[in-house]
Amino acid sequence: MEDRGGLSDDAVAAACKEGDPSTKDFMMQQTMLRVKDPLRSLDFYTRILGMTLLQKIDFPSMRFTLYFLGYEEKADIPADIKERTAWTFSRPATLELTHNWGADQDADLSYHSGNKEPLGFGETCWTDADPDDLTELMCVCVCVCVCVCHIGISVPDIDAACKYLEDQKVKFIKKPDSGKTKNLAFIQDPDGYWIEILCPEKMFSIMSP
Repeated sequence: MEDRGGLSDDAVAAACKEGDPSTKDFMMQQTMLRVKDPLRSLDFYTRILGMTLLQKIDFPSMRFTLYFLGYEEKADIPADIKERTAWTFSRPATLELTHNWGADQDADLSYHSGNKEPLGFGETCWTDADPDDLTELMCVCVCVCVCVCHIGISVPDIDAACKYLEDQKVKFIKKPDSGKTKNLAFIQDPDGYWIEILCPEKMFSIMSP
């Protein structure tokens, strides 16, 4: 098939419509990553990347735990569990780490990052979930394995951030001075998921043709 290139600006403008007024308070709230060893992952995302654990939610009947993390102040987390839950799910751009119990004991288990063959690989068994069962809908992470190619972390100084990450022995896929695209880095978390490290002030020059 002939490669016709990307969409034109006019085609993009025509495809993007005004949202219904009822969506004005909708928000991008979470991205889920399945993790094998929660202790290793929590250490990485809190100690190394500086996130805060917002809430831990256990589902014993389904044998998994959710860990919500984000760049929030610990002092802002409500003490009351009901208030904390509502607060956690009102935070923008949180990271939801899902641990299926026993995964850390399986020596042969690894999760697909979406960045190795087959690219964008994912499996789904939506039909196994009861759409009228809130627990099963919240636990779709048990029934669905869809891979995220990467998440992105914004930093004020790309060079200083990457020097720090290098000192922490973090694995780099790409350093900011390597490859054709400069001032942009990619690292891996303990499960092999890619994390883009970017500086907002550098992005215009990177994205300009």
